[in-house]
Amino acid sequence: MEDFILRRIRISQVELGSKTEIKDGCLFVDAEGLSRVLCEDKQIRRVDIRLARPGESVRIVPVKDVIEPRAKVSGGRETFPGVFSDPDVSAGEGITVVLDGVCVVTTGKMVNFQEGLVDMSGLGAEFSTFSRKYNVVLVIEPVEGLGKHEHERAVRLAGLKAASILGEAGREVRWDEETRIPRRTLPDLLESHTGLPRVVYVCQVIAEGLLHDSYIYGLNAQGCLPVWMLPGEVMDGSLVSGNCAAPCHKHSTYHHQNNPIVEDLLKEHGKTLNFLGVLVTPVKTALVEKVRMCTQALKMVRLMGAHGVILSEDGGGNPENDLMLLDRLLEKEGIRTVLVTDEYAGSDGASPGLADSTPEADAVVTNGNGNQRVILPPMATTIGYPECIDRITGGHAGSLRPDGSVDMEIAGIMGSTNELGLENLMTVAM
Repeated sequence: MEDFILRRIRISQVELGSKTEIKDGCLFVDAEGLSRVLCEDKQIRRVDIRLARPGESVRIVPVKDVIEPRAKVSGGRETFPGVFSDPDVSAGEGITVVLDGVCVVTTGKMVNFQEGLVDMSGLGAEFSTFSRKYNVVLVIEPVEGLGKHEHERAVRLAGLKAASILGEAGREVRWDEETRIPRRTLPDLLESHTGLPRVVYVCQVIAEGLLHDSYIYGLNAQGCLPVWMLPGEVMDGSLVSGNCAAPCHKHSTYHHQNNPIVEDLLKEHGKTLNFLGVLVTPVKTALVEKVRMCTQALKMVRLMGAHGVILSEDGGGNPENDLMLLDRLLEKEGIRTVLVTDEYAGSDGASPGLADSTPEADAVVTNGNGNQRVILPPMATTIGYPECIDRITGGHAGSLRPDGSVDMEIAGIMGSTNELGLENLMTVAM
């Protein structure tokens, strides 16, 4: 099995142009052409293409998803297999080019109150990776009378299609950095590094319905049991967000494409541990489904002969029951488990941070408190619909002040307490 290769092209500027192309580190975007292609979806009436750059006085709200532009050079036809084509080729094979430093951001009329905010400067920018990216923002206007689920679908597919189109601009461009991700069979992994602890990463993906969904190879994860993946699969478009969970801790598509837990485990493989792979585990709402998923996950981790598990949450509240249930099952089998989550601990941080707990959960990494309050300064420009601020998670009636400043919880800032650990907040042992 040949290694999977990610080739990153560093983008240092984004501008509008007559042709979508990359020249001297600048991505030129043909906004008219891109909009025309996206409007081929008859559920979309209009798409306005806007640019937002780091340091600008720009606010984007409400943000639905964020996607990194990519293209397959070899090993597959589609950047997101199973979404626009049959899932007949696995992700994580061949070569994928990445436009590093660029994001496609989808916005428009609110679908669900759990959509987020990105400020390109000021205090809010300190809480979001996306404030440091060159953002191609799609302001998507659906046709009249479209239902919420159809609206979400149209926006999700438009974002993925735009990321694929922009990614194609990098196909013939010289890359700046190459990362090789090993593709190994399980027998090879089990026979290698025999003196090191065998570790499995269990990545929860929310699949609760009511616009809280993730997609695995194009299939809604509501219809999936836990799925075993190679590390490269996770980071190569097999996982897509349709997730309207709270913006601070939801996994956007970008987070899946750049999962830092996978990256760190790959760096430690063969040094301090033997990284066996990733178990993508759906999170459902009903207790019987939670038990089903966690029992299946335990079975698969046990079959792999794992000594330890890293278990990351997706969402908050309800998914914490899954987090604790699986932790308890694993620890009782002697499989040491570390949880990665965030908290809602009240504005003073003094309240219980999680909706569930178990005595076995004695190793927990938390990525911040979503209830932390901030005052965000006014921005000169708003892309989207600023009146949504009073209604999104983390906001309240009166959050948007007359002068344009915002009084809110960081729960409303896109990715601020991301449960994969991609942001600036961290756990500090005292």
